[in-house]
Amino acid sequence: MASKLIREAHDFPLIFIDEGYYSRKSWNRPSESQRLLVDGKGLAMSHLVFSLAGEGRGHAVRVRTLLERLKHEHRITVFAPDQAFEFLSPLYPRARDRVQIERIPGLRFHYTNSRMDVSRSIWEGLKYAAVTMPSIVRKIRSFIDREQPDLAIIDFEPALSRAAFKSGLPTMILDHQHVLRACDFSILPRDLQWHAASMSWAVWAFYAQAERTLASSFYTPPLKPEFSFVKQVGPLLRREVTERRTSREGFVLSYLRPQTPAATLDVLKSLPCQVKVYGLGEQPSQGNLVFSPIHEMRFLDDLASCRAVISAAGNQLCGESLYLGKPMLTLPESQHFEQRINAWFLREMGAGDTCELESFSTKKLLQFWEQLPEFEQAAERYRGKNDGTPIVLAEIDDMLRKHAPAVRLPDPQWPNRNLATAKTPAKPQLST
Repeated sequence: MASKLIREAHDFPLIFIDEGYYSRKSWNRPSESQRLLVDGKGLAMSHLVFSLAGEGRGHAVRVRTLLERLKHEHRITVFAPDQAFEFLSPLYPRARDRVQIERIPGLRFHYTNSRMDVSRSIWEGLKYAAVTMPSIVRKIRSFIDREQPDLAIIDFEPALSRAAFKSGLPTMILDHQHVLRACDFSILPRDLQWHAASMSWAVWAFYAQAERTLASSFYTPPLKPEFSFVKQVGPLLRREVTERRTSREGFVLSYLRPQTPAATLDVLKSLPCQVKVYGLGEQPSQGNLVFSPIHEMRFLDDLASCRAVISAAGNQLCGESLYLGKPMLTLPESQHFEQRINAWFLREMGAGDTCELESFSTKKLLQFWEQLPEFEQAAERYRGKNDGTPIVLAEIDDMLRKHAPAVRLPDPQWPNRNLATAKTPAKPQLST
């Protein structure tokens, strides 16, 4: 097909764009703010749309890993609820970052007396699906139809999935939860097998159809035959993790949820070393416990230099800890079945131990401390391994080549382009 010469109005270089680029249904012409951003080398940039779950650190860190690798080559809009928005929005405050963070309402876990309330969480989730989500889907669909992005990438968030499906926008699912749906868990204890099967239906309900599904996990059980289309990848790790030098300085790092019972802190005081506690905010030290506010670089410094990690069993932190060769004592909540499954696999890998948070005791902690040398030896086998980021970036590039062939993709041999001459269109706004 003949190419059409387009001159952008903002003194961009001349670029050639295939006429077929806008030939898809409802993609007949670019919107004002969707006009292709072009860097100083004449490379046209695509527009990616992300959404993610708002609960927990893992989803936000996983998405941020991709944002840092993609933002120099693409324009990106992120729909983020709750904690994810609070984590990401300060990191991308200016339009020149080519990343726009939009707040949306999201699902969340609910707690009663410092314990996860499964019944209430399910009830509130059903209300969200029936009352709140339809209006979010309409707003995001309006955004998609107006801005005409090239690809949606979704990490366990239901609204963008439905909006993208209705608008015909190509979609990639990238999450940890699809491990629960796609993998054969016959190796698990019977109770965890049952919970995995139950949760797989919730994962199914979260999404409309997607063209490509990637399941990110620090462990890789076999896929069920009917889910052979799912690609398994390791945890997505930032360069700040993969390029960090490790050491063992004798202290323990503990990352805890705000709802953690006070009794957990009393148990941690029995360790014969300093414990640096994140997640509970800054407060006066209590014996060997030193409390730190969330600060990503300081947290990663401590993660790279600690002797061991005591935390919940989120997939992302488990993956980062293993990559840095750090053994773990995981404390999943008894009703948080996904994390109990993560904790079971980590123990089977030999890189640590696990105990349900409600049963955490001084006896269990000191038992872990006595076995720490063998856990350290096992964790060392995983150091520097299983970063899924390169595979995910290749999958994104492959989908863009298929659906946005006019957008020239990054040269893998040229990672640091001079973007000084690039100009950024006005930030698009989500309709209200």
